[in-house]
Amino acid sequence: MGFNTGEQSTLMADFLDQCGGHAVVDGGLATELERHGADLNDPLWSAKCLLSSPHLIRRVHLDYLEAGANIIISASYQATLQGFEAKGLSREEGESLLRRSVAIACEARDIYLDRAAKGSLDVAGNETILKKRLILVAASVGSYGAYLADGSEYSGVYGDAVTLETLKDFHRRRVQILAESGADLIAFETIPNKLEAKAYAELLEEEDIKIPAWFSFNSKDGINVVSGDSVSECASIADSCKQVVAVGINCTPPRYIHGLIQSIQKVTTKPVLVYPNSGETYDAYRKQWVPTNGVADEGFVSYVGKWREAGASLIGGCCRTTPNTIRAISKTLSCRAD
Repeated sequence: MGFNTGEQSTLMADFLDQCGGHAVVDGGLATELERHGADLNDPLWSAKCLLSSPHLIRRVHLDYLEAGANIIISASYQATLQGFEAKGLSREEGESLLRRSVAIACEARDIYLDRAAKGSLDVAGNETILKKRLILVAASVGSYGAYLADGSEYSGVYGDAVTLETLKDFHRRRVQILAESGADLIAFETIPNKLEAKAYAELLEEEDIKIPAWFSFNSKDGINVVSGDSVSECASIADSCKQVVAVGINCTPPRYIHGLIQSIQKVTTKPVLVYPNSGETYDAYRKQWVPTNGVADEGFVSYVGKWREAGASLIGGCCRTTPNTIRAISKTLSCRAD
């Protein structure tokens, strides 16, 4: 199923309706790549695997599809043309890797659907027969702070030198490429401030991007995005952009999500998506997650029913969540739909 220009919001509503009123988004990518043996101690982070081990990315996408995900997100969050050039790659090589990130996700979808059509069992040892279902591929766009790899995606503080035009120029070519890559939509993730949301919205309109997008912000207090900008003001920017078909929150502790859903719903009628992290805290200096307030899969999933009742219709996980988390979310939502 793909989206085109025109009635994009209606198509998202149709997609959700065909999924039973809700859709399951996948979980953390980097965590799983490391579990499969990848070394991500690099400014490119998970995008490093586009160069070194694309087969691992495909494996993780498949793990999430087998766990019940309806939407898988490409490994392009930290994949920027500027970042690839800093590693010595040409502009053409960088653009090819961006396209490759989406192609890998599409390959995983094809493999899964082929196995499901044959009535295969999953490979995780759960003795579950794979089910054919609607699956979308979302092309991930990380923030300017993610490219800086200095933790500023978790503060939203870019400094006075970074203007609206700076951000638009930084993201423009990547957005153009991903929009033509075969993805069903673009996932603008972990947006840390209002300025970057405005840059994305203007880019989508200026470049006449033909596929829809979602805007997903991150918060550290349940009221504002990490920069201190109001969540409501940020969500209003997304609401006013015709290409945006869902608005939400990611990479935020689960305990804040319920209130954030309510804040978003006050300013938009677009579908709300939430894919929190495990509740742990990222230490930008040490470049690792600190297990302070993390919750086990059981605790994480205990929130899911409340998020659904509050109005979230796309639910998944972000950093430090796993296929087991997504499998539990899928089961929880399926039970509530029955």
